[in-house]
Amino acid sequence: MTLAMSWDEWARHDATALAARVRKGEVTAAELAAQAAEGAAKVDPSIGAVVEVFDDAVADPVANGTAPDGVFAGVPYFMKDLGPTLKGRLQEMGSKLMRGNRPAADSFLASRIRKAGLNIIGRSTTPEFGTCSSAENPEVYVTRNPWNTGFTTGGSSAGTAALVAAGVTPISHATDGGGSIRIPAGWNGNIGLKPSRGVFSIAPYGSDLASVVSIQGCHTRTVRDTAAFVDACRGGAPGEFMPYWTVPEPYTDLIRRAPPKLRIALSHEWGDYRAAPELVAELEKAGRLLESLGHHVEWVVPRIDFHAAYAAQTACYITNFAQTIAALLRGRGLEKPPADLVERMNIRIWEAGIGATYSERTAMQAAFNVTSREFGAWFEEWDIILTPITAKPTPQVGTTEYLTIADNPSVHDWFANLWGIFAYTPLCNLAGIPGISMPMGEQANGLPFGIQAIGGLGQDGLLLQLAAQVERALDGKWNGGRRPAVHVAAA
Repeated sequence: MTLAMSWDEWARHDATALAARVRKGEVTAAELAAQAAEGAAKVDPSIGAVVEVFDDAVADPVANGTAPDGVFAGVPYFMKDLGPTLKGRLQEMGSKLMRGNRPAADSFLASRIRKAGLNIIGRSTTPEFGTCSSAENPEVYVTRNPWNTGFTTGGSSAGTAALVAAGVTPISHATDGGGSIRIPAGWNGNIGLKPSRGVFSIAPYGSDLASVVSIQGCHTRTVRDTAAFVDACRGGAPGEFMPYWTVPEPYTDLIRRAPPKLRIALSHEWGDYRAAPELVAELEKAGRLLESLGHHVEWVVPRIDFHAAYAAQTACYITNFAQTIAALLRGRGLEKPPADLVERMNIRIWEAGIGATYSERTAMQAAFNVTSREFGAWFEEWDIILTPITAKPTPQVGTTEYLTIADNPSVHDWFANLWGIFAYTPLCNLAGIPGISMPMGEQANGLPFGIQAIGGLGQDGLLLQLAAQVERALDGKWNGGRRPAVHVAAA
């Protein structure tokens, strides 16, 4: 087929630039959709990131409610197969149990995404129910890192991470319950902002207050695209029973200015967890760059009761996922998870959490409150905490110990192993504070490595300002200007 532009030209455009070309009449939204679909077909056999392409949305970008006058003007967008729902479209959550599931209504955020002018052209992969950090069950699909297909993308926003990194589309949907936006962004060389609680709605199926830790977002390759997404899609739905953040100016304007001199705490010694030496070196290198930009940078350990925080986070995941699985079972007339349809660790999580008492949840919430107050006090003294995105390098495909197909008989031991890898992301979810993964580093194996900046509650704009300042300092060349081995522009 004849494409609207060469693949190299396509890959040089972010979503904002593509939208500008649509508004100028240089290209149509349908041509963008066709090129993205062709790009997916080109790279997906190598990376396994696409669940489904919506042929009707490719053929007619406005047929499903995409607003052609939205800020993104028809830019193609994949929806993670978890979270916001699309009326009548399949949403199977990476699970054999949910095969054939078609939600009856759009979620509120899905309507905001369409109003922003994003054309949802398909579904991207996720692990079962988003529980673990890799979409890697051979009975469902295996998603691979486009930088080196012998390694995982991380997750749970696995397919989105691979598609954005491989140049299929410059922006796609992600969710984050403990690092699922930031971890795959960090391992695939994308930008991933986990916003504050009270930025994006999860109506009508829940609220940020009820779900406690989960939040929505996206992956991009430029800070301005992330800022534009937040500006266009933020806000609560009618009937929300918690306040939603408002800001004095759009983030797309804010990021044009450098932030003030910031007090930045470099940190990786969190409780029992320490980052691998090669990753500490990348953090230190990032700290030197920020110091050169005029910020005060110092090695500091936040005053947090890390043991209590991780224990509460574990209790939250076990009880939340147990109830999520129970609700899905009820919808199918089942009393317990069938062993042939639900992955082993998810069954164990259901067993461990389904009988949790109100007293146990109250104790968990009390620990959440203490940890959130500790972070709040910390951010009275410091503006930013800078950490590695993970404590260990990216695992190879087939490393099962942290997957929900693992044989580990102990749910608590399985979660403890997760925290040993993903130490620095989950506590942002516990406290509701924002964190952003910036593709500034590189692992010894050549894969990208994200550096995470964490801010105080509601300081999403400050994180984006800092990321934009770094982006300018790097002359826009995240990942040193490199592209993955599997990429739409590769020969």
